Amino acid sequence: MRSIKIEGTRRSENGKKIARQLRSEGLVPGVIYGGSETIAFSAPVMSFRHLVYTPDFQLAEITVDGKTYRCIMKDLQFDVVTDDLNHIDFLELIEDRKVVADLPLKFVGQPEGVKAGGRLVVKAKTLKVRTYPKYLRENIEVNIDNLALNANVRVEDVIADNMEIMNSPRIPIASVVMTRALRQAENEEAKGGKK
Repeated sequence: MRSIKIEGTRRSENGKKIARQLRSEGLVPGVIYGGSETIAFSAPVMSFRHLVYTPDFQLAEITVDGKTYRCIMKDLQFDVVTDDLNHIDFLELIEDRKVVADLPLKFVGQPEGVKAGGRLVVKAKTLKVRTYPKYLRENIEVNIDNLALNANVRVEDVIADNMEIMNSPRIPIASVVMTRALRQAENEEAKGGKK
């Protein structure tokens, strides 16, 4: 699993004035929690780029004062006007403690319904799971080969070993819908059969 390395500097002071000063220097304030202590740190805004601006699920290895923390990103705050990254929260991974994470879905296969002229509609891009850090992975694969026309794949159909899926089991995550052209062709066929 990919991890992004970030070099941070511990912050001793907190507050809006300090945060504003850090941002003016091109730094982003952040917090690591969930471990034995809460660590307030700052790091250059560019070091977060590959972690924040991607749909991929990745780990962060944050080094602060020579100690490295394995973390997952939990929360982001952006400036409402400039859309700059203002603050970032991380959860430290502890091997024997379960974490909750949003893992991306990766759909594999060619649905039967698409081969029949339908169109695949993805209704969910991620699933919320609870698991131990060692079972975290970049995505959850969902095979959609057998997905027929006008059929759904639901959360309950997803197989995720060693993970508890937190989303409601009946929610559809992908479906194959009839295209307008296919519907027209069926209507014309039905009209042609009545003559």
